[in-house]
Amino acid sequence: MILIPETEYELSAIRAQGAGGQNVNKVSSAIHLRFDIQASTLSDWLKERLMHLKDNRITAEGILVLKAQQYRTQEANKKDATVRLHEIVNAANQVKPTRYATRPSYGSKQRRLESKTQRGQIKQMRGKIASDKNEH
Repeated sequence: MILIPETEYELSAIRAQGAGGQNVNKVSSAIHLRFDIQASTLSDWLKERLMHLKDNRITAEGILVLKAQQYRTQEANKKDATVRLHEIVNAANQVKPTRYATRPSYGSKQRRLESKTQRGQIKQMRGKIASDKNEH
C-alpha cells in the first residue's frame, strides 16, 4: 500500500453544490484536492500508469483533481478526499494477472448439449395437443 505525504497534494476549501439550505450557502465545507502526478515522489512506472488511466479527473497536464462534498464538515470531506486519492493510486499499482484462453472440456460440451436437448423437449411438450376427432 502506497501512502502519499501531505506535502504532495493541495487541499482547498470551497462551497458545496446542491441542496443544503443556509449551511451550504455560507460554509465552505467542500474540499478540492489537487495532486500533481508528475511532480510526486511516486515511481516512474506508477506515474505512467496513472497518466494512462481513462479518468476524466486527471487533466492533460497530469493533475488529479478530486472534489469531496459528501459530508457536512470540512474535516470529514478532507479525510474522504485523501482516502479516495490513496484508493486511486493503490488501484493503479495493482497488476492484474494475464488471462490465458482455455477451451471447454469434452465432458462440459456434452453436458451443455444434453441440457439444451432436455430444454427443447420441455418446450416441445408445451405445444397444442392433437385431438383424435376430425375437425371440419
